[in-house]
Amino acid sequence: MHRYLLLLLALCGASIGLTAQSFTATGTITDADNGDPLIGASVIVVEAASTGGVRGTVTDFDGSFSIADVSAGTELRITYTGYEPTTITVADNSPLNIALSPDVQALDEVVVIGYGTQQKRNVTGAVSTVDSETITDLKPIKIEQALQGTVAGVNVTTQSGAPGAGLNIRIRGVSTNGQNAPLVIIDGYQGDLGTLNPSDIETITVLKDAQAAVYGTIGANGVILVTTKTGKKNQPARLSYNTYVGTQESSRSLNLLNATEYALLLNEAYAAGGEPLPYPDASGLGFGTDYQAEVFGNAPIMNHDVTVSGGSDRVTYSIGGSLLNQEGIIGGDKSDFSRSTARVSLGLDLTSRLKLTTNAIYTHIDRRSLSENGLGSVLFNALNAPPTLAVRDADGEFSLVPSTTGLGIEVINPAAQIANTFNDYGLNKLNGQATLDWNVVDALTLTGRVGFNTANSEGRNFNRQVSYGGKVFDVTRSSVNQNAINDNNYSLDLYGTYDKAFGGNHHLTATAGTTIFRELGNGLFATGYDVPNNAFEFADISLATGTSPEGARDVGSYSYDERRLSYFGRVQYNYAERYFLTAMLRRDASTKFGPQNRAALFPSFTAGYIAVEEGSLGEASPVDLLKLRISYGILGNDQILNNGYIGSLSGEATYVFDGVLVNGTAIGALPNPALQWEEAKKFNAGFDLSLLDYKLNVTADYFINTRDNLLISNIPVSGIVGTAAPGSASPTVNAGAVRNQGLELALNYRQRLNNDWRLSLSYNFTTLDNEVLEVNNGTGFIEGGSFGVGQLAPSRMEVGLPIGYFYGYRTAGIFQSADEIEGAPSQIALGAAAQPGDLRYVDVNGDGVIDPNDRTYLGDPIANVTMGFNTQLEFRRFDFTAYAFASLGNEIVRNYERALSDVNRLDYYLQRWTGPGSTNEVPRVTTAATSNRVFSDFFVEDGSFLRLQTITLGYTLPLPIAGREGSSLRVYFSGNNLLTASDYLGYDPAASSGSPLGGGIDFGFYPIARSFLIGANLSL
Repeated sequence: MHRYLLLLLALCGASIGLTAQSFTATGTITDADNGDPLIGASVIVVEAASTGGVRGTVTDFDGSFSIADVSAGTELRITYTGYEPTTITVADNSPLNIALSPDVQALDEVVVIGYGTQQKRNVTGAVSTVDSETITDLKPIKIEQALQGTVAGVNVTTQSGAPGAGLNIRIRGVSTNGQNAPLVIIDGYQGDLGTLNPSDIETITVLKDAQAAVYGTIGANGVILVTTKTGKKNQPARLSYNTYVGTQESSRSLNLLNATEYALLLNEAYAAGGEPLPYPDASGLGFGTDYQAEVFGNAPIMNHDVTVSGGSDRVTYSIGGSLLNQEGIIGGDKSDFSRSTARVSLGLDLTSRLKLTTNAIYTHIDRRSLSENGLGSVLFNALNAPPTLAVRDADGEFSLVPSTTGLGIEVINPAAQIANTFNDYGLNKLNGQATLDWNVVDALTLTGRVGFNTANSEGRNFNRQVSYGGKVFDVTRSSVNQNAINDNNYSLDLYGTYDKAFGGNHHLTATAGTTIFRELGNGLFATGYDVPNNAFEFADISLATGTSPEGARDVGSYSYDERRLSYFGRVQYNYAERYFLTAMLRRDASTKFGPQNRAALFPSFTAGYIAVEEGSLGEASPVDLLKLRISYGILGNDQILNNGYIGSLSGEATYVFDGVLVNGTAIGALPNPALQWEEAKKFNAGFDLSLLDYKLNVTADYFINTRDNLLISNIPVSGIVGTAAPGSASPTVNAGAVRNQGLELALNYRQRLNNDWRLSLSYNFTTLDNEVLEVNNGTGFIEGGSFGVGQLAPSRMEVGLPIGYFYGYRTAGIFQSADEIEGAPSQIALGAAAQPGDLRYVDVNGDGVIDPNDRTYLGDPIANVTMGFNTQLEFRRFDFTAYAFASLGNEIVRNYERALSDVNRLDYYLQRWTGPGSTNEVPRVTTAATSNRVFSDFFVEDGSFLRLQTITLGYTLPLPIAGREGSSLRVYFSGNNLLTASDYLGYDPAASSGSPLGGGIDFGFYPIARSFLIGANLSL
């Protein structure tokens, strides 16, 4: 008994002694090169998995850390982005001084390249990345905006500045008369950028050359790979909350005539036309109504997002949500946008060789919109409505724009138009993936991934019964249009990766597998008439009591089901980490094409050579790395209408049955069983150069992209086959080719100047030369676009010229006298004989007559050069960022002015021709018929611009929260789209419909908003 008591006392004493040995470990983490403290470095206690948790902290603003309950022999793992990680063993409670060496070569930085990853040092293709820090700096509402000016070779244009409007992304130019949008892959599955919350994104990788050939028939327009945020292993739970609120305003207003100027100009026009003056006394009109000011207004914007992330040695997680509300600068809540997202990302090491990763993103979008551009849009009416007309009449009702000859039947009161616009759109989308990686043996990993997108949307548009005074927009019978659309796609990827180093200098990575993709959906459309109470609250099909007018359809529907089966293989080999070679081959089979062209092979290769490495030229050499790269490959584009290879009864015709003429169905577009996908032949040669201890990095690429087998529609055929029937059309044939070639250059400089100052500068530019090589449709060209009403198409695709170039009449000043007209070619074929003060058109073909045969090249909507300039500067706790973008050498067509005598005008008409010698640029005003409104270079302007995209000033405040070292609060002020320097008269020189033909024609696009934001980033 005695001995047991002594043993118990000994054990207790030992326990007390062990407890006494626990202590708080403290220390400082610094930069090994200059001794500066590293803020936010992770310090993790390396413990066995059986302990059931992760302990650690991050350094504060002095680089200091402390971790309680540490004993001698405990290992600490220290990591910091851009530095080599290290592990140390704690001996006692003495303060630790730990210096991390910068990972200046970024050899461990992993780049996503499709069906795998690759170290940045070993990448041999033209690949660019945008990280989460850049996205945070830019604060884009839509993630596409983060690519503008940050990635060489990528151009992003707005279809409209309205909240929620689509954006166009073009990688290395416009290559086809069809679909030019790039493929988007989100965490390994095909997705959509428009529904993502930018704060959820970790990196964006852009594949611009043959590196994208691993995606075969869907990679011709380039590939954008998005990686969303995940938790990190052995990381304590972290909370991140970001918010901003702000106001928006129009970034530009056009200079219109005020009421007095308008009346005097109109008097002059009527006098020139031999008609009585409409305003005999214009002295009391003053400024009148500024309809731009009436439709424009300040609009609020607000965003919140929160993320919780962390992980243990086997599990990682990241859970987040966001809410964005944005009203429009035109119409307020009549053009608003709301987006809510929820995201879950989980990673689990099932065993040491089996890993499961999965994520799911739910997005809900609500949007209301106005008519945003073109004839009948709100801005079109605001620019053309007479300033002498009050917004409301004496009874408080909206004033009616008179339906006179001079004002026509298309211009209405824009304020009334906004008030009578009713619509809403709702989208619910769920997308995600689940991936299982099985490391069979050390060198072989098998991967299975299931990806999915499912989207359900509903739209409703109410046409209120209203009269605008005899205009084409009068609604004599109320109606409601509703639709329900269901779109889904699913993908299954099965592939294996063999990664093996052998023989000391050889490294081989081989990937092979298959992808199954299915896309299906349906849509239902219906219209109901005679909405109760003529009110939006009752605008529902179930309540509408009326049926359609005779001969029209009340309902419509569609469905589709397309599939793709692919096999792919890729071999990556490097010798001595200096010579690199990659070869890829993909076989795709798609139901979009007929049996004879259902499958095709897409081969490619890339190669690289590190000519200079750090130290190989001596210690004094400024060159740290020089890598040469070359690539060539063939990719496909299958973005065509479904079922183009078979005939369908989608046309309309009339038939006689029993002596009665009845409506029926006829053949639609003639089928072409030989249809196949377009082929993109991509060549790229470039180099990567690092200088001055990797502070300056230069990337240059020269590329030639040739797109063959373009799909050309309306190939002439015999009329006997019935192509003249409504809804019918001539067949589509692979009969065109386009080439884009250019140079890309990107420079990045990063330098810590001292303990207080850090500087980062980047600049990139891209040159682009676009040329059509073939249009084999019998005429040698394709027409597109529109200008004015009833005029010939202003855009063309023609061999030897850029795709979508402007085609019209050249001018040579203005006729100053009758003598000049007498000796000039006749212009009567354009609609009216010339008079002094009219535009003088050039007789291009020299036949003595000005007619449509004299139309010629007037300009190119594709920019010759695009550039991005970006600056980040940090001083102690202050940070400053600025992003700018420039586009040079393109033209844009001004097409928002109505060709009527009594509409309002831009103030450049104050410099109109008023007599011999008065001007040689702006024609006279008159109510008489002239040819001054036909499409000519008078309406073509230089579209070059420089835009200050974002300026942000922030301040970070440490938060001394117990147990949450490294917590901070950053507050900032940001301005977006602050300034656009351009000579263009319109709202936005960067706006475009995105169409290859007619995309550079400005129909009065809803301008982008200038915004001022106050925000905060909280990290706990």
